[in-house]
Amino acid sequence: MKGIKKSATEESLYLEYSHQTEGCIFPLHTSVTLFLLSYCDCKVFNICLVLTKEPADTSLLRKALSLDVEIQVISRQELPPIVQNCCLPAVVEQSDTFCRAGLAVVLRHIIQKSYEAEPSRKEILELLGFKKTCLKACAEVSQWTRLCELTIPLAVENFLQESSDQSPTIPEEIIQLERKLSEPVRVHNDDKLRRQKLKQQKAAGVGPPSGKGKAKSKASAQQAPRELAGQSKSLELKVAFSKLTVQEEPAAAGREPSHIRKAKSADLPPLEHVFAEGLYFTLADIVLLPCIHPFLVIICKKFSEKLEQFPLLASWYQRIQEVPKVKTSASKCGIHFLYLPELLNSTSKQHLNSNEVTAVEEQNDPLFTGGPRPTMTKLMEKGIEAMFSPHPCPAWTLDWNSLPAAVSPKEGKMSTDRALRKQQQLNNLVYVVLNQVKPGDRIVDFCSGGGHVGIVLAHMLPSCQVMLIENKELSLIRAKKRSDELGLSNIWFIQANMEYFTGMFNIGVALHACGVATDMVIEHCIQTRAAFITCPCCYGFIQNTSKFNFPKSEKFKKTLSYKEHMILCRFADQTAVQLPPKRRLIGKQCMCLVDLDRATAAEEQGYSVQVISMEPESCSPKNNMIVGVPV
Repeated sequence: MKGIKKSATEESLYLEYSHQTEGCIFPLHTSVTLFLLSYCDCKVFNICLVLTKEPADTSLLRKALSLDVEIQVISRQELPPIVQNCCLPAVVEQSDTFCRAGLAVVLRHIIQKSYEAEPSRKEILELLGFKKTCLKACAEVSQWTRLCELTIPLAVENFLQESSDQSPTIPEEIIQLERKLSEPVRVHNDDKLRRQKLKQQKAAGVGPPSGKGKAKSKASAQQAPRELAGQSKSLELKVAFSKLTVQEEPAAAGREPSHIRKAKSADLPPLEHVFAEGLYFTLADIVLLPCIHPFLVIICKKFSEKLEQFPLLASWYQRIQEVPKVKTSASKCGIHFLYLPELLNSTSKQHLNSNEVTAVEEQNDPLFTGGPRPTMTKLMEKGIEAMFSPHPCPAWTLDWNSLPAAVSPKEGKMSTDRALRKQQQLNNLVYVVLNQVKPGDRIVDFCSGGGHVGIVLAHMLPSCQVMLIENKELSLIRAKKRSDELGLSNIWFIQANMEYFTGMFNIGVALHACGVATDMVIEHCIQTRAAFITCPCCYGFIQNTSKFNFPKSEKFKKTLSYKEHMILCRFADQTAVQLPPKRRLIGKQCMCLVDLDRATAAEEQGYSVQVISMEPESCSPKNNMIVGVPV
């Protein structure tokens, strides 16, 4: 491995390297990324292994990897400054001002660049799944992305460290994946495929399972003999492998018989998993293989009796080897597949997952009363009412006419009316920032979208470093184009989920961060002891997540249940201009109460917080501004 010269067109890919064992490079995120590069036969990146501890022995790596790419080994201090503020893996463009960070974002980018380099390889693009959404939803809000991207790799790493024990605990995340593989598959042409499966079962003399829904599929799967199980899966396998081998998907010839055509959806047999997300081989399978393989190696070597707990995972592991290029690509990364004996009997029992349990508990909440008025009355009885702090300078405005055209939101291809409202919203945020900022401060525009806030601040504050953080690639590319037109040199662009940004900063801003994204911004600022200015949006999307429970503040928790708080959130979205005035007033009060809970929670963590109504009120139906400063 040697240093390589960076060409003007290539991007640099930075991967962590701590150590390796047989067939496994740590951290597992690096194993996953190398496996994808191998599968895509991707050579468009300069690859740099970043040592997490020095000195590290990389001699074994040379023997394990037979990838046809040059790899440079560097220390963390040699990373470009923008990458030093992010979690790895990360990809950086030549200018060192545009960074993509976090496993899912980086993997999706590798797929896109590989396909652009070799458009004939359609199977590469197919990894992104239906509508190219595989692992697109961020881990903070998607349980599936979180499981694949974060919790399974981490759980397996911990398991491998503890496997020297007499009998290590099987990670709950692996059990959760086994459970996921037992659930019926949902795909966009679900009904059509299930009717074909019913026809196939009738032809084979297999009656539809008795009962309804998920329960019947589990019972029948556990009781069916081997030959029937093979028949019931043949449709799924044909459909799954049709994409991989460029065959036509199996289709019913002519019109379906009337008993098939008229069968109710509830009576159709469920589709079963072939791959991790359902019928098709996707990026999720690429992510899971380098994690599940070392787990199975330890299980087979030391605790083979435990293998019976994972019949579906074992089947998936065997099946994934049949995918063209997978075995070869895996061996180039030091992954040599095990042969697992076929497991016919499932001994794993189905359990409700934590969300289902929570949902049941909430439905039976004896203290719950519906509607916003009873909820608001409960709060009023405790002295909690919707109140706003006065706006510090309601008439203040930027001189938009004297600013370069690319600074204005009008450049974002929006209507004149919407651009005016956006300018009014920016007036409010920029005023608060200008009254708090000091020369040399670092300002982060979270959920930056097309960069309306960040670009104005970077232009107005040339002595400050402004960082735009956004999960949507196209929005960030548009923002960078506007920034380049202005010649801004104090701005960075980071495509990542915000928890992958680890840098220090002084002020965090977010204009209309949807749902719990506002809470994530506030939490990120509190952890860094930075000031925050946030304008919430989409209150109806607020829900408990792996990071937050609502209500957030101790004060609100003493009065409201989760479900009562959700009533406030749902009604807080009813502030649109076309609604009747009384309804809008209730919506505005609910909106303020939700934000008062957020403000109170921040105050409980040592902040001085105000909830201010942006001016003019017509600038947005979501016109609250939560301003917090560490005390």
